[in-house]
Amino acid sequence: MAPEPAAPAPRAAQPLHEPDQYSTPPYGGPGPWAPAPPVQRPTPAHGTPVPPAYAGTNGSGMTLPPAPAPAFQAPPPPQPHPQAAPQPHPQAPGQATHPHPQPQPHPQPPSPQWLQYDPWGAPRQPLITQPGPPLGPDGRRKNRRGSVLVGALLLALVAGGIGGGIGAYIERNGGLTAVELPQDERNGGGRAPDSVAGIAASALPSVVTLHVSGTTESGTGTGFVLDDQGHILTNNHVVAPAGSSGEITVTFSGGETANAEIVGKDSGYDLAVVKVSGVSGLKPLPLGNSDNVQVGDPVVAIGAPFDLSNTVTSGIISAKDRPITAGGEKGDGSDISYVDALQTDAPINPGNSGGPLVDTDAHVIGINSAIRAADSGSTTEGGQAGSIGLGFAIPINQGKRVAEELINTGKATHPVIGVSLDMKYTGDGAKVGPEGADGKSSVTEGGPGAKAGIQPGDVITEVDGRRVHSGEELIVKIRSHRPGDRLKLTLTRGGKDLSMTLTLGSATGT
Repeated sequence: MAPEPAAPAPRAAQPLHEPDQYSTPPYGGPGPWAPAPPVQRPTPAHGTPVPPAYAGTNGSGMTLPPAPAPAFQAPPPPQPHPQAAPQPHPQAPGQATHPHPQPQPHPQPPSPQWLQYDPWGAPRQPLITQPGPPLGPDGRRKNRRGSVLVGALLLALVAGGIGGGIGAYIERNGGLTAVELPQDERNGGGRAPDSVAGIAASALPSVVTLHVSGTTESGTGTGFVLDDQGHILTNNHVVAPAGSSGEITVTFSGGETANAEIVGKDSGYDLAVVKVSGVSGLKPLPLGNSDNVQVGDPVVAIGAPFDLSNTVTSGIISAKDRPITAGGEKGDGSDISYVDALQTDAPINPGNSGGPLVDTDAHVIGINSAIRAADSGSTTEGGQAGSIGLGFAIPINQGKRVAEELINTGKATHPVIGVSLDMKYTGDGAKVGPEGADGKSSVTEGGPGAKAGIQPGDVITEVDGRRVHSGEELIVKIRSHRPGDRLKLTLTRGGKDLSMTLTLGSATGT
């Protein structure tokens, strides 16, 4: 016997979710599933899980006992669409119409599971009984539903009209009042001259960015104005790509540009001077005294790291008299520079080279020239490493002397002691080699070292009371002086310590 078509279920107990014909947890009965590991998710993937069954309440607030979970039932047959129901056959005129008896639907009790679960309801208390409205003459209660409905309808219409008018006004005028956010109205004013902002404002007009292009390579660096004649000091390795026929363009802090020519350069000091012509209103940057700098003094570095001109960073002097060597790409040692440097933690990156390191008076105390990068500098892919807080600057006292010589003569002089060093010596100190590069004696005849009494095989351990640990460090200490300066040397010969005084000679650099 075919099953009777089921009538629609009563709407009063409509569940929050469609019935699940497979009874999949948590919307049906127990199934073949196991608890997940104890993890938390900010937002559940399938909504909030249904909690275990608990005692709910009926409409009057009476507590209902927990209902057992329904047993597995086969899915109900599909319901015919209301619009697809068969239409009655038309009857002939005058013929009585006898409606066919319709089968009465079997009432479906609401699902006990949904009666137990009300995700938005709070536990309700039983209602307190209050006296009802008075009875009418016929013994029935007066029905005030009609009047209440009319009043509610009128109130809704009035409220809707008022709300619509307010909404239209807000939409057209942007709100009842304009929104204004609070802001500090105090005038920013100037900055203290010794603040980073004050130092930058004073020094930036004197700092320039250099764009250098040659036949095979190009680069970007920084420089600063030395005088009103257009001389600009920078690093030798900044202008080196130009070669003898390249082009150098100088960009000032205000955006003006001018072509520049090399006046002189020196690879041993890693310094160069270029000059711009036809430019007026130049502002030279005052030079300080690097001998007066103390560890911990605040400093500001200005330059164009990665071609980002007018970049200002700040830090302190983290060490003095730091012997460093830079260059060596040519392999013959002709491009190696030896610097008794100022060390700073002010961030310095590629492009800062040649820029000024200034003190709180905005006076130059150093020329930013080198950085110590992680993993020994640039990557194997050709990229350039960035700052890790170890930057090095040529002391301005040395830079001033070299710049003056480059401007006046086109070349710089180097102080020398007239000996050849054994650069492969691994002991402590700087060892004088057994012989020179040309097979002659390692001590130049008639030179400063020979006059002082230095002999081949001597190990120099101190210069003016400061320890020397290698040949490179001895060169750095010598280069930090001028030709003609007198130095006190301490050396070891045959296990004995000796002291002597030496007057530095002079050689022309490259």
